[in-house]
Amino acid sequence: MFKTDKSYLSLIIAHIVIAIVIYYIPFFSKVYGYGILLYGLYYCLKQRNQDNEVLYVAGYIVGSEVFLRMTNGNPIYEFSKYGVLTFIVIGMYFKGFSKYGTPYWLFLALLIPGIVLATYVLNYETDIRKSISFNISGPLCLGISALYTYQRRITLKQLNDILLAIGLPVITCTVYLMLYTPSIRDVITGTGSNFETSGGFGPNQVSTILGLGMFIFFSRIIFGNASRIVIIVNVIVALNIGYRGLVTFSRGGMITALIMLIILAAITYMKINYRGRVKMNYLLVFFTMALMAIWSYSAFETGGLIEKRYANQDARGRIKKSQFTGRETIVATEIKYFMDNPMFGIGVGKGAELRKSATGMTILSHNEISRMLAEHGFFGILALLILFATPLFLYLDNKDNIYLLCFLLFWLLTINHAAMRLAAPAFVYALSILKVIHEKTPVYRQ
Repeated sequence: MFKTDKSYLSLIIAHIVIAIVIYYIPFFSKVYGYGILLYGLYYCLKQRNQDNEVLYVAGYIVGSEVFLRMTNGNPIYEFSKYGVLTFIVIGMYFKGFSKYGTPYWLFLALLIPGIVLATYVLNYETDIRKSISFNISGPLCLGISALYTYQRRITLKQLNDILLAIGLPVITCTVYLMLYTPSIRDVITGTGSNFETSGGFGPNQVSTILGLGMFIFFSRIIFGNASRIVIIVNVIVALNIGYRGLVTFSRGGMITALIMLIILAAITYMKINYRGRVKMNYLLVFFTMALMAIWSYSAFETGGLIEKRYANQDARGRIKKSQFTGRETIVATEIKYFMDNPMFGIGVGKGAELRKSATGMTILSHNEISRMLAEHGFFGILALLILFATPLFLYLDNKDNIYLLCFLLFWLLTINHAAMRLAAPAFVYALSILKVIHEKTPVYRQ
């Protein structure tokens, strides 16, 4: 076994241990959360961001966000978004940013009218600063991160290492969930999203980060020249993350991960030679069997309820009236707000306020696209078009970023079911516009 393989396995074991320690001694979650911030600052300042260290630290913060929220380890609730912003700014200080990142300067500028309008239209009893920051922190994190990553040159190995930085804390989250809910059968009683199998936290967010983690470790089976033991470990890790993601009964994150894997496999298949395609065929068969095994085991453990969940049925097998658990109603109201205020929108944070006035309940948007339309109006449309079109335009001259389309899809699909509650869609989007350069040694197997 190579020294690098030993280091890799040591990292995985360390993150398993972190989960066990925090489960039995909850206070250590705070130590872990503050430790990430303090060590990250020390590491980046010491290295002076010579090798884009800020991206590794930011990636680790993104991967640990759900786990820290789940265990109350975050210094503040929105620590991850502001943490990513902090390290990206440090990166800019040492390494600057692209002077050609005009699309993202324009994107950030298009957010301003909605913010200004909000200061006039939000009710007096509303905490205006908190309302605006909650809704704008995700887009702000995306815009600033994109300014730093825009066409920044990086190798595919470095990009895979950034993904690993995201994936390692996901292992910690998965092990913690195993300890939190060792018996799935005891807590599954219906086909709704399950908080018990999600560590007592939001199933939608847990499913999102677990789906991303499953994608990362399956992708490591395709790329890199690892030893057989490391490949086996990656398979075990990916299968366990996938299983825990499925039993959250939140579909968005797992469906997104599956689509990303299909796109990645298709792109890789087109890029490699005949010999590589033969090996890839074996991998595709293996992946299919592995995913079927996860599904079958999940169906067995849940008494078939997971199958009904994905068929949009209740526990008795009846088709549910709402396919999107009522989220389409929120989208409909936001489209109405946009139609009534097409130019400037209703102002950042006003949507939740209007829904509370109408229903008596605080109902937050789950769809960033409809929220942008409602709260930013025409400026929101322009902002979304910039975000969608820029990576596709860059792809014409950046096809060595084999993950580009996967990252873009992760952002697009995630903001459609989980808005930008997490830092993950913002940061992963920013990775899509990195300029991947050739390495001396091929990264994918041929």
